[in-house]
Amino acid sequence: MSGQAGGNETRQRTALEEFEQSDKGRPPFILTYAEVKLLGIAGVGFFLDAYDLFIINPVSSMLQDRLYPQGNMPANLQGLLKASANIGSVIGQFLFGYCADALGRKAVYGKELMLIILATILCISTPTGTLSPNGSLIYLTMFRILLGVGVGGDYPMSASVTSDRAAIRKRGTMLAYIFANQGWGSFMGALMTIIVLACYKHVMNDEGETSKVDGVWRIIVGVSLIPAFGTLYQRLTLPESTRYQKAHEAELTEQSDLETKKMGVEAGVHTPEPESSTDNEPSVSAPNKGHFLEVIKYFSEWRHLKILIGTCSCWFLLDIAFYGINLNTNVVLTAIGYGGSTGTPWERLFNVATGNIIITALGFVPGYYVTVLTIEKLGRKNIQLMGFLMEALFLGILAGKFHTLSNAAFIVNFTLLQFFFNFGANATTYCYPAEVFPTRYRAFAHGMSAACGKTGAIISALVFNTLTNKIGIPSVLWIFVGCSILGAAFTFLLPEVAGRDPDAILEQEQRERSSL
Repeated sequence: MSGQAGGNETRQRTALEEFEQSDKGRPPFILTYAEVKLLGIAGVGFFLDAYDLFIINPVSSMLQDRLYPQGNMPANLQGLLKASANIGSVIGQFLFGYCADALGRKAVYGKELMLIILATILCISTPTGTLSPNGSLIYLTMFRILLGVGVGGDYPMSASVTSDRAAIRKRGTMLAYIFANQGWGSFMGALMTIIVLACYKHVMNDEGETSKVDGVWRIIVGVSLIPAFGTLYQRLTLPESTRYQKAHEAELTEQSDLETKKMGVEAGVHTPEPESSTDNEPSVSAPNKGHFLEVIKYFSEWRHLKILIGTCSCWFLLDIAFYGINLNTNVVLTAIGYGGSTGTPWERLFNVATGNIIITALGFVPGYYVTVLTIEKLGRKNIQLMGFLMEALFLGILAGKFHTLSNAAFIVNFTLLQFFFNFGANATTYCYPAEVFPTRYRAFAHGMSAACGKTGAIISALVFNTLTNKIGIPSVLWIFVGCSILGAAFTFLLPEVAGRDPDAILEQEQRERSSL
């Protein structure tokens, strides 16, 4: 019987789970074919997330030239347009995070990508020729919110799908690889803007038909549909992981036992323990109707709640500073001669896109891959603490010497700041919730943490831009310094998760509870 059981277990393992038994002698950042395939499925989604979130900055500049050639885009509509995807993300992170735990990863995965595809098509169909300028912005904002729901859903989905399948010793590396796609998404957004603008140079710059920029922004937004369609089938057909199946079955069994005992107590009779039988085992496809109460019960314990407070607070504080500083990249672009403040509309747009790709290449991408190489050695907690403190240092230098730094010094400080955002809290706040919580609560906790982060991003989009006009950029940078220091303080609520198996810890807690 044991041989037959072993054979069944072997047959149940999918190709994407083979790496759970991979050679332990390899460095964590050396990937197997199965791991590369998994990263292709989950990583493309996060590439699209970053592409879709950050592409709105050049698009808003193009809409200014298309819709308001003789005036300025209304500040309130511009702020709402830039914040729209993040507003939708908060909804998507809560919704998809909870559903992924309650209904299963397989039942939900791919639906967020379908939503992204639909919303992208609706965005590029904005009828700028028939609607008023303000009406066009409102139309685009509505479907950017819908896009954000899909983008937000990808955070807990990709993190949970990856963490469920990763060997514990390289789980952090796998998640860091996924998150590194944010850098490539931002980089490709700037690159596509340069390429498409170059194709339109003759008609826009030489012939003076600035309205043709309407085609430029539709193309650069629509290009994201190619990798989205290329990944959709793989996501929809991805099998459920063994780790989630076991966690789901255990949770349903516990609930069934409790209900059986409760019925016996109410009837005044002794109810025997259910016999172990494969015929009586709950189906993994069965939805867990009592999952919400299980979530409340789990996080009602302080030892679990304080970790959730830690992951939510750190992500919230990080995104206030991260998105806040990236809303002010125009200051840096001006310093390096790519501010887009002079020249024809085409020249301004091209200069801004060139400046964006320089900043991304210098700071964004290298920081992600240093995290990939070191996360298992240094640990998540050390990287996050170091990242927050280094952010505070470089933000403090920029704030204190804002008007006296030379252009070269300014660029060096800004590049180092971006580097330590990504070799720091911007990466670890994504990894932590996917590693520290048990499988049965992982997607919900990750979605809730990410939603708190996006709330910080929304505050930056809607508030800090106005604040810079009232109190000045250096004062706003000092606020970011405070957020970074607070983030370092909240990191102490979190345990180190390298080598930690949260499912084993949950089982131990349940055994201790049942023995009382």
